[in-house]
Amino acid sequence: MAQTEKAQKAQKTERKPELRAISNSKPNPSKDELIQFYRNMLLIRRFEEKAAQLYGMGLIGGFCHLYIGQEAVVTGITAVQDQDKDSVVTTYRDHAHMLACDMDPRMVMAELTGRIDGYSRGKGGSMHMFSKEKRFFGGHGIVGASASIGTGLGFAHKYKEDGGVAIVYNGDGGSNQGQVYECYNMASLWKLPILYVIENNKYAMGTSTTRHAAGELYKRGEGFGIPGEQVDGQDIFEVQRAAKQALDHVREGKGPYILEFMTYRYRGHSMSDPANYRTKEEVSSWKEERDPIDKVKRFMIEEKDMSEEKDIKPIDKEIKAIIKETEEFAKDSPLPDESELWTDVLIEVE
Repeated sequence: MAQTEKAQKAQKTERKPELRAISNSKPNPSKDELIQFYRNMLLIRRFEEKAAQLYGMGLIGGFCHLYIGQEAVVTGITAVQDQDKDSVVTTYRDHAHMLACDMDPRMVMAELTGRIDGYSRGKGGSMHMFSKEKRFFGGHGIVGASASIGTGLGFAHKYKEDGGVAIVYNGDGGSNQGQVYECYNMASLWKLPILYVIENNKYAMGTSTTRHAAGELYKRGEGFGIPGEQVDGQDIFEVQRAAKQALDHVREGKGPYILEFMTYRYRGHSMSDPANYRTKEEVSSWKEERDPIDKVKRFMIEEKDMSEEKDIKPIDKEIKAIIKETEEFAKDSPLPDESELWTDVLIEVE
């Protein structure tokens, strides 16, 4: 059977879960909120598109996993978290989470291109960037590891009594790892302040959720007494409401919460993945019918009487300039000196 025929067969057997809206009320964001949503999601998308271009030019080495299509998830959650107190940890599809945490896109791109001005001085690359100042504890290449690290962050918040919440991102594939359930057990027993976020983009590498995941992922905490919700991850208004409800639950001392966001990545698992396991029709339908950025743009125009010429194009122009500056900064940044091989390797404690 041809690859396309296999993809079509898999598509026919796809589970189509009912998405549970947190609220039936019509969203009513302010114009300023809409502008911020649109700007932040567009920055992520244009950054990722530029990263793909630089990867194709050979300026980015190693692995590179893009977030294109999933922008509403991290943007909506970040909009309601406490960035002065909360900590964030994620997996390897992580550039968007850095930008959402207000990390400098120039330094993120410099790290992707292996330059000295990158967040890890050019030695970490796509999956190993951190910012203590922004409380971002990295992307991690070990599948499921963000749950373990994030549970430790949640324990630290509770131990310090600092009022922070650990926001822990994982994918649908990572949700099958055994360490995740050990973390659920511990977090529930100790009522740790953790929001577990599952970004279900339908594929664990090239394997559909219908083939690798039994049941609904947001329900997997039920045996540990952890409540969960499944939410439309392409609708930033639903993301924001769901995250607000979940974070309120956690901050009230009720323990962890699980949110499963149904989303979609437009590109392959990584830049080296041609994504032949799905049909062009499937990808096109998500782009044309459920694109998160287009949804906000339509809302701005149709519901708030905002103008494409006056309100939207200036944002497009601003983001274009930022991405141009980001690319130039990364290209102009020097490569690390050979001596950097011996730095940040060992800390001697007296």
